[in-house]
Amino acid sequence: MVKPVTFTFQDVNIDEISTFAGRVAVLVTSDGRMDNAARRVNRLTKGAIARMIEDGLKAGDARVLAYPVGMAAEAVDVICLEKRATQDEARAAGVALAKTRGAANILACLGNHSKADQVILGLALRDYGFDAHKTATPDEDARAITVMATKPDLIREKSEPYLAMAEGAFFTRDLVNEPANVLTTESFADRLVAMADIGLEVEVLEEDKLAELGMGALLSVGQGSDSPSKVVVMKWLGGNAGEAPLALVGKGVVFDTGGISLKPAAGMEDMTMDMGGAGVVAGTMRALALRKAKANVIGLVGLVENMPSGNATRPGDVVTSMKGDTIEVINTDAEGRLVLCDVMHYAQETFQPAAMIDLATLTGAIIIGLGHENAGVFSNDDGFAKSFLKAAEAEGEGAWQMPIGKAYADQLKSRIADVKNVGGRAAGSITAAEFLHRFVQDGTPWIHIDIAGVASTKTDTKYAPKGASGWGVLALNRLVADQFEVTEE
Repeated sequence: MVKPVTFTFQDVNIDEISTFAGRVAVLVTSDGRMDNAARRVNRLTKGAIARMIEDGLKAGDARVLAYPVGMAAEAVDVICLEKRATQDEARAAGVALAKTRGAANILACLGNHSKADQVILGLALRDYGFDAHKTATPDEDARAITVMATKPDLIREKSEPYLAMAEGAFFTRDLVNEPANVLTTESFADRLVAMADIGLEVEVLEEDKLAELGMGALLSVGQGSDSPSKVVVMKWLGGNAGEAPLALVGKGVVFDTGGISLKPAAGMEDMTMDMGGAGVVAGTMRALALRKAKANVIGLVGLVENMPSGNATRPGDVVTSMKGDTIEVINTDAEGRLVLCDVMHYAQETFQPAAMIDLATLTGAIIIGLGHENAGVFSNDDGFAKSFLKAAEAEGEGAWQMPIGKAYADQLKSRIADVKNVGGRAAGSITAAEFLHRFVQDGTPWIHIDIAGVASTKTDTKYAPKGASGWGVLALNRLVADQFEVTEE
């Protein structure tokens, strides 16, 4: 997997700044204040930084001084960051630094800035490139970053949980970016099993077990493919023993042709990202394990491939869910909800969670409604929804609450079964949420998050280059920290 850039932390060494051969980054403020490192660079470059500030350097600006006279560095990156910068401003400074760096090592002179850890997180999140299938081998040694600070051990300690979050986001991005001939249901499961090395308990439920459990809805989606359907359960039990966990459930359709309701050819290559919900769950579980979160969280993902074949489910077929409800399949391209409904039921029956969140690249309709700026949030518990929305806002991940209700559920009435899997074009993302709502047990706070518009984008996002964004890992990690972690008295 793509690993976040390597950081080392050291005391401020003014003499080293002039001899460093990569890129040197310094922080200044818009009113011209410089710390010792910036003043040293300013003297070495005969006042170049002061001239930048006089030229109108504003908070958030990033300027590059290439091949500075008097220094061994190939460039100096001058980042304008106020002393009392917000979290977002500090992360943006790190993002700006990541965009300028190229392939060079960086000496980041962060001094005693109070938000140094947030600068580091922004840098780590943006310093990503998916090169797994390019023949040129990236030079990992050229990606090292040395952080020069007045209290390096403290900055290291404060940064460690943020770097765990970055690694979780990278894991999600890697999964979403992988082509479907590489990320099969089997190789996806193998990557999750390997996370036992970082302390997760991982169990894989194979097709025979899924059939025994009665997961007819999930199995109907994958029956046209040669790739076996699976459910992978990841446990992180870092909270109080016996305390009800938070359940995270992800849709993992490793490739979605639409099945017999075949999608148009144009754009079908993007359906490698239809396992984005499972990717977010996996990345979040990785982050929680790496930072040793004091919470009980169960991550469950349904892994299938939706292919047309002589064995594939047909429009008009009736399948039976694990809950026992019969489902008329009107459109085989509305398959994600069939996967999720069985995994959600299993999660509740097996773990009796305190709350449950499902994530899925579920509908194109949510993109029509919210574009690529916000995920759609649907919930049976407004208080729980507000907690998530607060966490998403705090982490800069766009989310917007959408309605649910009986009128939308009525669109799913079937003539021949208990329910049908689509409710027509009107309010498509809401009727999809109402289909899932049917499988939420009374008393379980639940959130459904439709990430179809935010999981992978054609342009850069706040913290990621175009492609897989890793959206959701930061927000879910924050929600766990705010609402589900054991507090020390």
